[in-house]
Amino acid sequence: MAGVTENDNGGATVRRLQLGAHLRALRRAKGVTRDEAGYRIRGSESKISRMELGKVSFKERDITDLLKLYGVEDPAEHQRVLALAREANTPSWWHAYGDVLDTWFQNYLDLEQAAELIRTYEVQFVPGLLQTDAYARAVIRLGHDHADPGEIDRRARLRMARKQVLERPDAPRLWAVLDEAVLRRPIGGPEVLREQIQSLLDVCDSPAVRLQVMPFASGGHAAAGGAFTILRFPHEKLPDVVYIEHLTSGLYLERREEVDHYAAAFGRLSIEAEHPSRTPDLLRAMLADIDS
Repeated sequence: MAGVTENDNGGATVRRLQLGAHLRALRRAKGVTRDEAGYRIRGSESKISRMELGKVSFKERDITDLLKLYGVEDPAEHQRVLALAREANTPSWWHAYGDVLDTWFQNYLDLEQAAELIRTYEVQFVPGLLQTDAYARAVIRLGHDHADPGEIDRRARLRMARKQVLERPDAPRLWAVLDEAVLRRPIGGPEVLREQIQSLLDVCDSPAVRLQVMPFASGGHAAAGGAFTILRFPHEKLPDVVYIEHLTSGLYLERREEVDHYAAAFGRLSIEAEHPSRTPDLLRAMLADIDS
């Protein structure tokens, strides 16, 4: 099974984000606008924006021209940045699943692999990084009811490969707040849900995972608008990103004021939800309800 290897570790993604942030810092330090930079590389303002956000591959010719424009004269620095560009262009770990992977979700997989902290609030499904194989297949069938068994299998294998990020020595910390409805809805049937809740119970022992439940009794709360994920990266020049998934697309928010709004909402959620120390007891009670 193709998956995330130690050499992947979001490495190409991190380098792409690093290189983009480095180019942005150089441009701003020189007082060059994105329009001016785009003109120098025979492109546009939007191309520079995508490069600086690490959303596109890098051409060495473009990098060379930008470094000259930004006043970088040290040949060794030129070679270092070009080497980083070559590494950043390495295909992502999920490349082997491109035939079943929606293009709008590809960027999220890269960001997920590069993150050091993932904060997520879910109202309908268990987060993908915590799903069992059977539960994942049930969720996938809901969204791809006309897919053949082979496609379902490949999509499920992709989801299981994603989970390997939590097994890395430098695994990101995952902080998930789940609405109680997530744990009550029998996705795939009672047995599939039971296995999934037992898996979550086991995960509670992981130092890399912090799991909280938002009980029905809490009434309204800070994130009534729906599920969202906030990703933080291990590099100070890389800003947090908010990801919101829709039925046929994904929305990425990077503006500071928008990210701060969601971060504040997650902070309130973590206070309003049951304390993490209560999660194992809540999960055991749900298992008892399924068995009764």
